[in-house]
Amino acid sequence: MDKKQIKVQTFLARMPLFNSMGAAELDRLALGTTERHVERGEIVFQRGEPCLGFHQVLYGQVKLSFTSVSGNEKVIELIGPGHSFGQALMFMGSPYIVSAQATEDTLLLHVSKAAIYREIHNDPEFACKMLAGLSQRMHSLMCDMESYSLRSGTQRVVGYLLKELTEDGPVELTLPVTKAVLASRLNLTPEHFSRILTELSTQRLIAVKGRKINIADAAALRRCAG
Repeated sequence: MDKKQIKVQTFLARMPLFNSMGAAELDRLALGTTERHVERGEIVFQRGEPCLGFHQVLYGQVKLSFTSVSGNEKVIELIGPGHSFGQALMFMGSPYIVSAQATEDTLLLHVSKAAIYREIHNDPEFACKMLAGLSQRMHSLMCDMESYSLRSGTQRVVGYLLKELTEDGPVELTLPVTKAVLASRLNLTPEHFSRILTELSTQRLIAVKGRKINIADAAALRRCAG
């Protein structure tokens, strides 16, 4: 067995979907798995291309988005390390309905549809794990829809900032993408997003410098979220 395959198996074994598999099962999956290094700004796939498997992000970040006829982009999701995308369309046998682009240098694993179907046939428990993963994605999308429908723009921005916090004291965050991309992800126009940041800065809840956000009082920011 060559070094590349051993490396792929190691990565697969760390994924929640595959971490209970034995060596023989990982061997089979490795045969249907390829690594892909994607540079920042590079397209992973375009809308309309066939979906022949799913992708797992090992490091970096991938943006899933639509582009309107007029050229406006709507960011659907930002996929980071430990997360995957493409499973649902793989099972449906449908082409991609979004485009995927790396927002930073990224390493992906692409697990082929044939390899997944083989393991589902061999192990019903594996099928249950796939269903659980799809259910989590559906729940996340429903939460997004609820947020867009019932929460104000300010609440959405504050909610995003709070989700990134790991402590209650003063903290500095670095936005993982441009403000325009993040605005689209939160279903806001770039102008509205900028106005919200300005309002929060005026209230001395945050301080903004480029993509760095300083939060002096997380508790006060939480109260702002309602």
